[in-house]
Amino acid sequence: MIKAITKQILHYPQLDTVLMVEKFIRANGGEFKKRTLWEHLPRKMMYQTFCVIFDYLLDSGKIAVDKEGHICWIWDPEGVKRYLSKPGLFWRKNRKAP
Repeated sequence: MIKAITKQILHYPQLDTVLMVEKFIRANGGEFKKRTLWEHLPRKMMYQTFCVIFDYLLDSGKIAVDKEGHICWIWDPEGVKRYLSKPGLFWRKNRKAP
């Protein structure tokens, strides 16, 4: 039987800290790997707090990690709106496999 491993988070980051990390990744996307990104942030924070923010951004689809481990900002809601406003483009619903 497989047991899910859950992390117990003792401290959730403040909004300004999350926004600072988002802004830094947007400005420096593709340059840093996870640990070096944490080391170059404008304000210092605990690595565990950074990991909570990193997991949130990764799970929400705002960042991606390439095969070498570099982190890049991929969230572009305005670009999605532009493409969806074109008449030939649309969302296709995924069909479930039988």
